[in-house]
Amino acid sequence: MAARLSSREQYADLLDKYDTWLFDCDGVLWQGDKLIEGATEVLQLLRHHNELRDRTTMRLMDQDEIFGSAFASAVYISSVMKMPKDKKVYVIGMAGLEEELREEGIQYIGGTDPEDNTLASFSLANWTPDPAVGAVLCGLDTSINYTKLSKAFNYILRNEGCAFLVTNEDSTYPTAEGLLPGAGSISAPLRYALGRDPIAIGKPKGTMLDCIRAKHDFDPKRTIMVGDRLNTDIEFGKAGGLSTLLVLTGITKENEISGPNASPTVPDYVTNSIGDLRALLS
Repeated sequence: MAARLSSREQYADLLDKYDTWLFDCDGVLWQGDKLIEGATEVLQLLRHHNELRDRTTMRLMDQDEIFGSAFASAVYISSVMKMPKDKKVYVIGMAGLEEELREEGIQYIGGTDPEDNTLASFSLANWTPDPAVGAVLCGLDTSINYTKLSKAFNYILRNEGCAFLVTNEDSTYPTAEGLLPGAGSISAPLRYALGRDPIAIGKPKGTMLDCIRAKHDFDPKRTIMVGDRLNTDIEFGKAGGLSTLLVLTGITKENEISGPNASPTVPDYVTNSIGDLRALLS
C-alpha cells in the first residue's frame, strides 16, 4: 500500500531519503501553460537542500537536465539503432522533435515541412517516396493529417527494414482546461492500419533512464520518480529500481489508487500535489 504523505515530518523524511528527484512535467509541475501552485518554491527548496549536502548530485531543470521522450528518441536512433548517416527519419511531430534529431546529426523529412502540413487530398500517384527513409518516428503532432499518416504508412510498408518508432504511448495529456489526445493517440491510426505495434521510446520503457544514466551519475536507491500517471511515470520508476511518488494533479485520480477497482500499480508514496512539500518551508 502506498504511504500517504500529509505532515511536515513525512515530507522531511522524504527529503532525507532521496538525493536525486526525477519529475514528469505535464500534470506534475504544470498543466498546459499554467504552473502547479507551489511547484517553483518546491524546486527551489529541493535544490537548496541538496546544495547544503552535496553539490554534485540532485540537479533540477537546467537545459541538460531535461530528458524528454523526443531527446530519448533521437539518442535511440543515433546510439542504439546506430542508423547510418545517409539514412533519414520520416517525422510525424513538431519543431521540438526535429530540433532533437538535428542535435544528434540525424537527417529527417516530414514534420513541419509545409508540403506535408496540408489538407489537400493525398494520392500515391503524385508522390515519390524517398528510398533513404530508414525509420518513421511519431510524436505529438497538433497538425496531424491524412498526408502525414499516408506517407508514414507507406514508408514502413515499402522501405525494407524501415523502423516504426513512437516517442511515447501516452493516450492523453493534461492541460489547464482538461485532457487532450496524447502522442500515443496520434500513432494509433498507423498501428491499426499496419496491424503492428511500434517501438516505444518514452516512459515506461527503460530507454529514457538509460539516457539519463549516460549524462548523470546517480544512485537508484536514493532516487525518486515523481509523476501523475500510473501506467507510465510510476511503472517507469518501478522498472528502473527507483522509488515513486504519485501526485493527483494530473491524469490519475483517487479512485484509481484505492477501492475495489484500484490499479495493480502501486506507488511508494502519494500526495495531492507537488506543492504540498511547501509544508517544509513553514
